[in-house]
Amino acid sequence: MLARREHAVEELRRKLRSKGHADEAIDPVLTRLTAKRLVSDDRFVTSFVHHHAQRGQGPIRIRAELRQQGIADEAIDAALENTNTDWGLQAQSVRQRKFGAALPAGMAERAKQARFLQYRGFSSDQIRAALKADVESWSLPE
Repeated sequence: MLARREHAVEELRRKLRSKGHADEAIDPVLTRLTAKRLVSDDRFVTSFVHHHAQRGQGPIRIRAELRQQGIADEAIDAALENTNTDWGLQAQSVRQRKFGAALPAGMAERAKQARFLQYRGFSSDQIRAALKADVESWSLPE
């Protein structure tokens, strides 16, 4: 399991349990792997953040997925702060890949793109930056 990618300690524990191994056998193995630095939550978090940011996911979604993996909030915060990703620029790039370079033409299109970016895990500030359109320039239907 360790040859393919980094794993979190809790993730390995769940996988070993699902394969039928007893908790009494799992804990000492995980302790030894951690002591030999073959398993590291810090490396896992760094790798996870980098990989998922490259896939176009935002910090909110990455944080939620890491919490599901049993990673502590402090480690998540540190990894998100230490990444060189400009999340506003990332949101803009994701929006352009999906919808093209032109900004949304109306409120409905703007809402559709905002929902997409929200699903991807970007904050409202990052979404506003990605959509950076002057809402007052739109004419409302009469």
